[in-house]
Amino acid sequence: MQERTIRIIEILMESFFPLLKAMLQFTVPLTIISFILGILVAFGVAIIRVFHIKPLIPIVKFYVWLIRGTPLMVQLFILFYGLPSVGVTLNAFTSAIIGFTLNIGAYNSETIRAAIESIDKGQWEAAHALGLTRWQTLIRIIFPQAIKVAVPPVSNSFIGLVKDTSLAATLTVTELFHKAQQITARTYEPLWLYLEAAFFYLILCSVLAYYQGKLEQKYNKYGT
Repeated sequence: MQERTIRIIEILMESFFPLLKAMLQFTVPLTIISFILGILVAFGVAIIRVFHIKPLIPIVKFYVWLIRGTPLMVQLFILFYGLPSVGVTLNAFTSAIIGFTLNIGAYNSETIRAAIESIDKGQWEAAHALGLTRWQTLIRIIFPQAIKVAVPPVSNSFIGLVKDTSLAATLTVTELFHKAQQITARTYEPLWLYLEAAFFYLILCSVLAYYQGKLEQKYNKYGT
């Protein structure tokens, strides 16, 4: 029993830095890149819906319906394993980026749209009376107020994305969870290695949750 305990401790110590490296090298960049691109997509889709750009509305509605109605893992598999059958081959990291970006974009587009539409329409009318264009009104008046409404759910989606990146392991991206799987295959200690991987996710998400709280306090300092 004592020998096994010592062996487990040694394995956890030896795997600590490989897991940390995988998190910093793949999990964190995958999260940040996907989130930034996803928010840009979400903003574009939300603007199309808010400004009622008719030629594009059916397209963005179909996009949101499709992404929200299918599992993220299925979307990732289609991108990485499915597309090569029609001559489109993407590497694992690129497939993951595209998959997470489309997913974040679809879900957050509704959040951003709802936040913008929650602002009183009278402010649009007042800005128009002052000679401001719709874009000027959106950027200078509406969007600063809408941010207060959108920050909590958008921040939650960012934290959720950190955990969702573990699905990239199914595409052979050597992120945190996949690295834990590789070490497990060599050491045959799945319980302790997966617990160690969970510890890394927990710490990372806890740090993000802390700064989320700070961000919300900043925007709520003077009330909504």
